[in-house]
Amino acid sequence: MSAEPLVVGVDYGTLSGRAVVVRVRDGAELGSAVTEYRHGVVDRELPATGRALPPEWALQVPSDYVDVLRTAVPAALADAGANPADVVGVATDFTACTMVPATVDGTPLCELPAFAENPHAYVKLWRHHAAQPQADRINELARARGEKWLPRYGGLISSEWEFAKGLEVFEEAPDVYAAMRHWVEAADWIVWQLTGTYVRNACTAGYKGILQDGQYPSRDFLRELAPGFESFVADKLDHPLGQLGSRAGSLTAEAAAWTGLPKGIAVAVGNVDAHVTAPAARAVEPGQLVAIMGTSTCHVLNGADLREVPGMCGVVDGGIVPGLWGYEAGQSGVGDIFGWFAEHFARESHDELTRLAARQEVGEHGLLALDWHSGNRSVLVDHDLSGALVGQTLATRAEDVYRALLEATAFGTRKIVETFTEAGIPITELIVAGGLTKNALLMQIYADVTNLPLSVVGSAQAPALGSAIHAAVAAGAYPDIRAAAEAMGSARSAVYQPVPAHVTAYDELYAEYTTLHDYFGRGANDVMHRLAARRRAVAKGRS
Repeated sequence: MSAEPLVVGVDYGTLSGRAVVVRVRDGAELGSAVTEYRHGVVDRELPATGRALPPEWALQVPSDYVDVLRTAVPAALADAGANPADVVGVATDFTACTMVPATVDGTPLCELPAFAENPHAYVKLWRHHAAQPQADRINELARARGEKWLPRYGGLISSEWEFAKGLEVFEEAPDVYAAMRHWVEAADWIVWQLTGTYVRNACTAGYKGILQDGQYPSRDFLRELAPGFESFVADKLDHPLGQLGSRAGSLTAEAAAWTGLPKGIAVAVGNVDAHVTAPAARAVEPGQLVAIMGTSTCHVLNGADLREVPGMCGVVDGGIVPGLWGYEAGQSGVGDIFGWFAEHFARESHDELTRLAARQEVGEHGLLALDWHSGNRSVLVDHDLSGALVGQTLATRAEDVYRALLEATAFGTRKIVETFTEAGIPITELIVAGGLTKNALLMQIYADVTNLPLSVVGSAQAPALGSAIHAAVAAGAYPDIRAAAEAMGSARSAVYQPVPAHVTAYDELYAEYTTLHDYFGRGANDVMHRLAARRRAVAKGRS
């Protein structure tokens, strides 16, 4: 039997990278492997010095990303029993906005002896939220000037994104800023390592880099924001764009040695983990909301028309598939909230907590939580907000709190769904991908809370499959992403249906959630901001 062409998708998550070997003909996943990042998330102390980091910091070490290429890709090939010569393309996706300050040749500044002890020289992970003050100033000035790009981002620019983090480096580490030639999305940095060529992907440029209608924020805006910062775009950020699914370059000899893949095969333009998942779910038409649920959740949706949606992460023409407007929203904390509670406050495992919580009727625990333990990405776009739990008594048990946290994240997703709908973008189906799909209780809660049929992506490694789909397009195996998604994507439709009695009960609890949401999140009581400011002041006093 003749060999069939294969592609490799590599998904870079928050804690690990995973590779999957996929058959081009039908998307069959033949093998996979996962590599945990050796340094994980650097949010307590800098590895080079042991010096404590301030609150809201989250860094990573870029060599961990290369380790994934060295280990996970060869292991996935071995797991598949695949002949590397049959692989025709490779593609990667990344968390975003995750930023690498680099030299002209792509060397991360943290790898230079002069900057090894400076935390600003390291990768700023998506959940690095210490740039909230800079984001607040960007938003205030943009509103005052009536900047036309601001409504494309729901009226608020996030502290997670390129400009806020870049301004933070400019103001707090001018030596790092001066040495930095490229302020690079990790999605593009890893492709640079594979091809030897820096290509900026159109997805992150639009969603995270405030590139709208071919223009970034103006020099005048940046000068007014911070004198000296006006050349940020020209000197650090602007770079030729690569379109999604196109070929960024060819695999270099060095990268071929790392991965065991053939030199010269196609390497696709970089992309974001959430956005590549939509084709993996065959969600390439309007109305299909894809929620990629892991440590956080990213929601992506295609729309036929341009709408300005309050509190959204952005809307980009062709941001997911060509020909449609791609919308993005998200929740900064989901699975990591469940993990935090299970690790620090419960004796039971996740499985046991879920089993006990599943025995309860809706509302039996008498609790209501806000899912802001990592701030709020949508629709409030405020990372100084924090989690809350109302209704505790001396009878409250661990499984009660656990279920309330599961429900809180579902309420957060419903808030996003309603905001899209009210803006004129109807949602007819919720499609879930990611490791949390294994929790049947959580999936049923989401169906009940949103009152939507819930479909599940058929792959356990949906972003990696999505990257593999883009690799197939970049290699010329399919004419476009839609065609590749139809042949290679996978989803199980309407696996969970809303239970009418649960929908009614959750409607009542959601009304209470909305009251808390607006009370703490829309200015009625700024106690969360005051507490965050106090925490920063104490930490600064200790440094």
